Amino acid sequence: MTKSVKEKFDLSGRVTIITGGAGLLGEMHAEAIAEAGGCPVLADIKGALATAKAKKIAKKYGVASLGIGVDITSRAEVERLAAAVLKKFRRIDSLINNAANDPKVEATLDESWTRFENFPLKEWNQDIAVGLTGAFLCSQIIGAEMARRSGGVILNICSDLAVVAPDQRLYLKEGLPEEKQPVKPVSYSVVKTALIGLTRYLATYWADKNIRVNCISPGGVYNGQPEEFLRRIAFRIPMGRMAQVDEYKGAILFLLSDASSYMTGANLIIDGGRTCW
Repeated sequence: MTKSVKEKFDLSGRVTIITGGAGLLGEMHAEAIAEAGGCPVLADIKGALATAKAKKIAKKYGVASLGIGVDITSRAEVERLAAAVLKKFRRIDSLINNAANDPKVEATLDESWTRFENFPLKEWNQDIAVGLTGAFLCSQIIGAEMARRSGGVILNICSDLAVVAPDQRLYLKEGLPEEKQPVKPVSYSVVKTALIGLTRYLATYWADKNIRVNCISPGGVYNGQPEEFLRRIAFRIPMGRMAQVDEYKGAILFLLSDASSYMTGANLIIDGGRTCW
C-alpha cells in the first residue's frame, strides 16, 4: 500500500531511545520525535535532568515520554534501560546513539593537555568508552531486541569531524608557543569516524532483520562560543555560519521515519557546506 508523504513521516506510537538525551542536541532529537507523534526516551547519565526534560516534552507535545538515568558504558545498565522501556511501552522501534564526551577547547590556565603529545590516556579511555563502547553496547542489546521483532532503526550521531580533520587554526591563541596551543582532542575525531564504520557494519549485519542503520554528520551548533571562534569558523563554511540548535530536526525525523525506508548504511552530512572545501 502506497503511503502519502505525510504518512511516511508519521512516528505515531513509535518508541525511540536517545542516549545523551538530556544534552543540547539530544533534547532537540526528542522534540523532533514528539512533534511527529513518537514517544522519546531520554537516556542520560544525568537522570534527573533527563526526567525533567522528558516531562516537559510530554506536556508540550501530548505524547508519552520517559527520562531515565543510565551509564551506557555498563552492560548491566543498558540491559536495565532496555527492560525499563519495554516494561513501559512494550516496544522499541528506534535507537539514537547520541551520547559522547566532547572535550571543549576553553579558556583555562593550561590547555596544552589537549595536544596529541600530551593527551591523557585516562581521557582517551573515557571518551572511547562513552562515544564508541556505549554505542556498541546499546546497539548490541537494544538492536538485538529490534532484530528479534524484525524491525527497527539505529541512527548514529557522528560529526563533520568524522569526514574531515579538525582545523586546529580555529583554536589558535596569539602569543602562545606551539607546544602550548590548544587543539581539538584526537579522541573526538576517532570516535566519530569509528561510528561510521559501526553504521556500515550493522547496516549489512541486520539488513535481513528489517533494521536500517544510518548516521548523520552534523556541523557545529551555536552554543555560546567566543566571538573570535565564530568569526574564524564562519570563514570556513560556505553558508557563512554554524547551525541553529533546531536545524537538524528535519534530518532526524527523515532518518527515523518511513520517509527513508530505502536508505541504510549511509552517512548524511549536514554542515553548511564545510566539508565541500
